Amino acid sequence: MCEDSHSQTAGIGRRALFVTGAAAALTLGSVSFASADGQDQETRTVRGTLPTGSPDFVYVPLEVPSGVRELRVAYAYDKPSVPAGTAGNALDIGIFDEHGTELGGRGFRGWSGGARTEFFIRADDATPGYLPGPVREGTWHLALGPYTVAPQGLSYEITVTLTYGEPGATPEPVYPPARAKGRGRAWYRGDCHLHSWHSDGRRTPAEIAALARAAGLDFVNSSEHNTHAAHAHWADVAGDDLLVMVGEEVTTRNGHVLALGTEPGTFVDWRYRARDNRFGRFARQIRRAGGLVVPAHPHATCIGCNWKFGFGEADAVEVWNGPYTPDDEVALADWDGMLVASVRSGGRDWIPAMGNSDAHRDPDVVGLPQTVVLADDLTREAVQEGIRAGRSYVAESSKLSLSFTATGSRGEHAGIGERLEVSGDTPVTVRLEVTGAPRCTVRFVTDQGVLFTSAPLPVSGAGTVEWRTTPSYAAYVRAELRHETAAGPLPGALAAFTNPVFLGRQ
Repeated sequence: MCEDSHSQTAGIGRRALFVTGAAAALTLGSVSFASADGQDQETRTVRGTLPTGSPDFVYVPLEVPSGVRELRVAYAYDKPSVPAGTAGNALDIGIFDEHGTELGGRGFRGWSGGARTEFFIRADDATPGYLPGPVREGTWHLALGPYTVAPQGLSYEITVTLTYGEPGATPEPVYPPARAKGRGRAWYRGDCHLHSWHSDGRRTPAEIAALARAAGLDFVNSSEHNTHAAHAHWADVAGDDLLVMVGEEVTTRNGHVLALGTEPGTFVDWRYRARDNRFGRFARQIRRAGGLVVPAHPHATCIGCNWKFGFGEADAVEVWNGPYTPDDEVALADWDGMLVASVRSGGRDWIPAMGNSDAHRDPDVVGLPQTVVLADDLTREAVQEGIRAGRSYVAESSKLSLSFTATGSRGEHAGIGERLEVSGDTPVTVRLEVTGAPRCTVRFVTDQGVLFTSAPLPVSGAGTVEWRTTPSYAAYVRAELRHETAAGPLPGALAAFTNPVFLGRQ
């Protein structure tokens, strides 16, 4: 074994900083390895310090010789104490191969963010979050993401070990089928925001699938942070009773977006901010790959989580994320404001809402909440079409079911996500039938706000609530079920809510 080290502690010089196709980035001096020369292994250690205000991405070139069987990386960084209210150090990591770091990710080989302190890549295997494949000769790049940097700076140490020898065979990926055994046109339950150990989750795909089945779900979507490496690890857990779609949670510095149900093997780059005006390119890529563009937890309070790209490219928006919290309440109100704005166009450009668990580990509950979709069958395309059309509602569990309709005076009928085509003065009866919502209060929300609130449902959780209006009075109606609240003017936490039924002719 040969071991060497060198330092990059001089900091960031102006000449080293440049703007690539992936926003502001810094490329440091390269780390070279000799060649096998009869050695089994060769190790290099890199040390450096990044100041506050570092670029979003710092690249460390690795000059990889031929004959490498395995590339292994371990890293660590300091975490000094910081004043209250000041962000400390957090450093993400990933890697690009000899194809380069150009925006679009042709050279992408894996990303673990801050979830791991080491990873390896071989032809026949790789750490979860990374793609197996040959370690070819050429310039590879470690990608460092200084998520936050303390006032003292961020000092890091990276150890790269190359093991020489004959590579193994790269397995051909096997992906989950795009169809499960459905019930024809029916309501199907799903959770489309889930994390396994292929990013920062702690559960295996098999464990997630078991929890999804226990939660009464019909479909799930794999959504790892900034990697598609999990796509080939879901086929074994899919089945006639569980449709597994695959995608990615594209985790930028200005918000997160679900690439929901893309073609397996699709990678979506994340190395840009709203000010770079590049998101539209990748939203179009998601749709070309058969996926939906769904901004996630748009009002989350964590650094970089708040959605700042606007909603012009969105196919749906994740209004409810995990256990109901104040930022979900803000997201719900913001979405309702978008519904009101869509009325000006006759509702043609409205954005449907959905809810997902964003479950990572115990005790996160898979299926809290879940989106219940009216789809023609249990297929990827049918489920996506139901979500895109807004034929869906969100519920806290499979115990809660509802039916929400609007009926005109002559028997005209419309359901969730549809339009009741009647004149402005036509009497309309709005009807909600519920099971599994004990002591919950029903609210009917329109473009004017909450126009009807029911008495609490009985402890059985079942009930029917009706309200009468006209299209002139209410351009749309949507339903909410709220839990009891202890005191104060604020409503209780959501138990369920629907997408709207639009009223009146366009």
